[in-house]
Amino acid sequence: MTVTRLSGLAGAKRLVVKVGSALLIEQGSPRAGWLATLAGELAGLRKGGTQIIVVSSGAIALGAAKLHLPKGGRDSLADAQAAASVGQVELARLWSEVLGAHDIIAAQMLVTLDDLEDRRRYLNASATLERLIEANAVPVVNENDSVATEEIRFGDNDRLAARVAQAAQAEAVLLLSDVDGLYDRNPKEEGAQLVDTVEGVTPQVIAMATGDSTSGLGSGGMLAKLQAARIAERAGIALAIINGTYEAPIGRALDAGRGTLFLPQGDESARKAWLSGRLAPAGVLTVDEGCTRALENGASLLAAGLTEVEGEFRRGDLVAIHGAKGERLGQGLVEYTAEECRAILGLREEQQEQKLGYAPRAAVVHRDHMVRS
Repeated sequence: MTVTRLSGLAGAKRLVVKVGSALLIEQGSPRAGWLATLAGELAGLRKGGTQIIVVSSGAIALGAAKLHLPKGGRDSLADAQAAASVGQVELARLWSEVLGAHDIIAAQMLVTLDDLEDRRRYLNASATLERLIEANAVPVVNENDSVATEEIRFGDNDRLAARVAQAAQAEAVLLLSDVDGLYDRNPKEEGAQLVDTVEGVTPQVIAMATGDSTSGLGSGGMLAKLQAARIAERAGIALAIINGTYEAPIGRALDAGRGTLFLPQGDESARKAWLSGRLAPAGVLTVDEGCTRALENGASLLAAGLTEVEGEFRRGDLVAIHGAKGERLGQGLVEYTAEECRAILGLREEQQEQKLGYAPRAAVVHRDHMVRS
């Protein structure tokens, strides 16, 4: 089914529920009572026929408390990795206990950015999620912060939840936040309105969560949630934000219709959905205005339209595509190395063979391996 209203989340066949560390942990200790009620709600959804996947933060906070590390384990990368190593054990035990109270088996699944950026590893993760659900377990997914670095990581579990939903072919994502949802401006301002439904994450919607609109939500979590919504909507997945600070937060939000629902905007092929959700391009290709117009009409990116090449990448790597004014047009899998792209920059097909030493390929980025922003 397609989720078109907040209450419809309870009827989703497969739902990803993301829980942040600020909700789960208080002063280094789990919020046991709150978590018990949440587990009861998840059990209730399962009894109603909804398959559940949990994306849970909290490993670093739990581990830092146990190791007595300063700044919550965030003082250095080494501290964060050490805290995560200890905290992952604690987090898995915690979810095993609260779900086990409802005779539900919890399964820990730790992933890195590369696990969902690399196509083969993405498919492996997808197969694992599917098998766990078939076995009637609840996967509890977290970023593997014990090995993640500052350069190669999701950095927030909102976008991770959207990518997991893609891999699991879920119908919806539910992000538990510390606010009711997306407001049209800083919620502290007089007249601020909660946006109950969003049909497409446009620049105007992004502006509600950035300094462009003087919103108080942009410097932290809300922008990441909008980025997650954009990933989800392009894959035909609904995403909702609700206030998770209350006891039994899911029931409260769904009964009152209190939250923000981002409606699915497309149903791209599985490969293109994976491609549009990738987060770490290896370089940037800038194109001229003529090429920009051609791309908008569904054409491939040709060398003749290239004006600048940034970064170092290999054939098959992900690259971002920018217009002449620096605007992001999309991203795709490049058919040449960075060095080869620079060699044929601005050249027509008949001029490229002399530079390359072999017959040129059909495109620098073929339209079948490209998604527009």
